[in-house]
Amino acid sequence: MSSSCGSRPPALRPAGSGIPAYGLSVEEVLGLPTLAGARLVAGAGGLDRVVERLNVMEVPDVFGWVKPNELLLTTGYPLRHTSGTLGRLVADLNACNLTALAVKPGRYLERLPDEMLEQADRLGLPLIRLPEDAGFDDILNQVLARILDRRAAALARGEEVHRALVQIVLCGGGLQEVTDEVATLLGAAVTVLDGDGRQLAASGDEALLTRLRGALAGLPPAAEEEAPAPGVLDHVPPAGVPASWPAGAAPREPAPGLDGPDTGDGPGTAPDGHLVVPVVAGGFTYGRMAVLGVSAADTGVLERVATVVALVITRQHAVSAVESKYRAYFLRDVLTGRSGADERVIAHSASFGWDLGRPATVVVAEPDQGPARGGTEERVLQDRLVTAWTSAVRRRDRKGAVAGFSGGVVAVVAADACDAPALAKDAAAVFADQDRTFSTGVSRVAQQPGDLPSAYDQAVRAVRVGRQMNGDGAVVHFDELGVFRLLSLVEDTAELHSFVQETLGELAGDQDSEAVDLRRTLQVLLETNLNVAETARRLHFHYNTLRYRIGKLERLLGPFTDDAHLRLNLTLALHVLRMRGI
Repeated sequence: MSSSCGSRPPALRPAGSGIPAYGLSVEEVLGLPTLAGARLVAGAGGLDRVVERLNVMEVPDVFGWVKPNELLLTTGYPLRHTSGTLGRLVADLNACNLTALAVKPGRYLERLPDEMLEQADRLGLPLIRLPEDAGFDDILNQVLARILDRRAAALARGEEVHRALVQIVLCGGGLQEVTDEVATLLGAAVTVLDGDGRQLAASGDEALLTRLRGALAGLPPAAEEEAPAPGVLDHVPPAGVPASWPAGAAPREPAPGLDGPDTGDGPGTAPDGHLVVPVVAGGFTYGRMAVLGVSAADTGVLERVATVVALVITRQHAVSAVESKYRAYFLRDVLTGRSGADERVIAHSASFGWDLGRPATVVVAEPDQGPARGGTEERVLQDRLVTAWTSAVRRRDRKGAVAGFSGGVVAVVAADACDAPALAKDAAAVFADQDRTFSTGVSRVAQQPGDLPSAYDQAVRAVRVGRQMNGDGAVVHFDELGVFRLLSLVEDTAELHSFVQETLGELAGDQDSEAVDLRRTLQVLLETNLNVAETARRLHFHYNTLRYRIGKLERLLGPFTDDAHLRLNLTLALHVLRMRGI
């Protein structure tokens, strides 16, 4: 015999409850009146397996028709010529994720072989011996009726909870109000986490919440590209045992704080097992909702609860986006000198929780060039950059202003709290984009709101020239620009190119390696103020070799060792070449 069965997702049930949310456990099935004379002869370890459907075995090679979570009924007739391979039959049916096998021996199969019983015990596949007078139609009708009743009750319960939550949302309730109502209706501890694992809201018994937070400590942040489809419940397995996930799902670390065995076939059976539901809307995963202590009958409700939570979060995001845009408009007016008198700026900024009346520094962060992205991805990138800088600034200055501008982020930070390298490092840690970095420019201190437009111009110039000087990821203060600040004021780049070409001649290009080498020699000579011995030491040249190179440079460029003006021009030309993108 050979099986050809697909894998199944774990049955939808809370760990350790013994009662499935949909369907009946094998133990419950054995308690029905129509199976009063049935006996469990092997596989007692699988009594909590879930029966969601029934099937009748009519042929030995039944594997193509077996579905997960089935109770398979059979007489001995299909097995009468296969008694020697019944142990293998049990293994193949278990591989098909069959819930249990019920056999009515007697006329065609006198007894179930020991090999079959031993295999069922080893695999935990319940093997039930039916009495000779058992009618398959009675079993089918009674078991299916109970399953449908339970599903109908679960659907009604879901509708009840859904109506209660929607009413809260329609009355203006937020995420905390929804979470409170969920905890009350389900009698469980509930917490909602964002995509980075930060708690957005929590409610329920404090002891349960403490256990839930401890268990979630080992849960990795949700990855947008790994988000499961809506309606899929992830179970966090007990600590110390391998996680069991649907086929194709990425394995995740077990969560600490849970004890108990795991069957390795579906969710774990720990008494403290908790459920995690993805919060998904419009194909975007906003985070997760974790629940501990939910009853078996209510596990099916969690998917509908997650939908309402997603609705609330998307509404909050929409409101936040409008507020952020309004704050950005105001800050842009301040930084462009169109916001009016200082008193008005200070008063208005206070309504946003900002303090623009103190000495402050303007910081501008702009994404560096990276792989091309679509419009939606660029907006997501911009939002992530704003979030990263908001988080970094809040740690050092609770009243600092942060807003997203076109193509970047602007922050106005108290002068005594502005450690630009540390801010950029903290923001980069939150931003965490493998394909893109950002460069940062820092202004001088603005003593009053009227000075902020000038400070903003300084920060913009610092970030753009700093990137040209030092490459992507640069953090540059305006005062560090020196002569580059003046060169950046020249808007006609063609004029700069012409100046470099006229001054350096054939040393201006990068195609000739000898020209590049001579240009490096010239640069070090100018940096050492024509100190031949120091230049030879830095370049690891013999003194006579360097003298020869100086002669060659003067033949190409002119007598720069004697002409101070020529040395100035050469220095400026080399600075222009250092400015990337010019």
